[in-house]
Amino acid sequence: AEPIGLYNLGQSCCLNSVLQVFLMNIHFTRILRRITVPPSFAQRSKNVPYQMLLLLEKMQYGKCKAVGPTELARCLWEHRVKMFVQHDAAQLFLTLWNLLKKQMKRPELVEELSNLYTICIQEHLACQKCSFEIKNDSTMLTLPLPVLGANSYRLKTLEECLQYFFHPEELTGQNMCFCQHCGRKTTFLQSMKLVHLPQTLTLHLKRFCFERSSCTHKLSHSLPFPQELDLRKVLTENQCLADDSEKAGWQYQLFAVVAHSGSSSCGHYCAYVRSLTECKWYCFNDSEVCQVSWDDVKCTYGHSSLYWRETAYLLFYMKKHPQ
Repeated sequence: AEPIGLYNLGQSCCLNSVLQVFLMNIHFTRILRRITVPPSFAQRSKNVPYQMLLLLEKMQYGKCKAVGPTELARCLWEHRVKMFVQHDAAQLFLTLWNLLKKQMKRPELVEELSNLYTICIQEHLACQKCSFEIKNDSTMLTLPLPVLGANSYRLKTLEECLQYFFHPEELTGQNMCFCQHCGRKTTFLQSMKLVHLPQTLTLHLKRFCFERSSCTHKLSHSLPFPQELDLRKVLTENQCLADDSEKAGWQYQLFAVVAHSGSSSCGHYCAYVRSLTECKWYCFNDSEVCQVSWDDVKCTYGHSSLYWRETAYLLFYMKKHPQ
């Protein structure tokens, strides 16, 4: 059975792309199928997980090539998610995920959802004058990767973006921090260390750049990303805070790409997803779904002179050997 498309309800290409990535993830749909159905009609119409489950069933048991996500869109609108406007896919992914987590009542499902997507990081701040340091544990749903390095240098590969993200940074001048030992503001070294990676790893390429003139422009230079990503080889020892059994699971395979074409103010999204059951790539462009090759997916690497062309914006990687 070919995957099913989603009709565009009016500027809903961003929602459609993000939904396809959720619903093609069999680890996610296994959780979704176990939710508790809200008792009343009013509760059901406002429940995002339930409306997503209904949509999934409509897509799996329908006889048509595409279905309309109307009820889910109406439900999201009740939760102040605007419709008929340009959305940012990274933002919408977080919004949907948070609504799902908030409305999945059963603690074990919430925990499974968190385990499936949550990245754990430890942030270190170390005073460069004495031995004082602060450590903060935090969780993230996506790694927001800069595509430009220091002095607006264009990073050339996904691996370079990851290394840059985890590269220690000196906080000097106006960014100095107060050191409790020294009793004054001093230079600190800020570094991120990776503690835990989830089954589904989401990377956000920060291609939309906000200028001081308050207009946003898109950075569309070429940035290749691999089908196979081994984070043990990308990051150094001191960028990780994980034991060998944790690191053994850090081998990933590309699962999906949400790509953006057009300019920052007027654009279109579509999703490329590798079916986890048949291992074939598909392109989901609203109601149109077709099988594509890896070469087609590589066309989303970007191109400096063709900035309106399709460019990868969100990358989803799946663990190759989940423990």
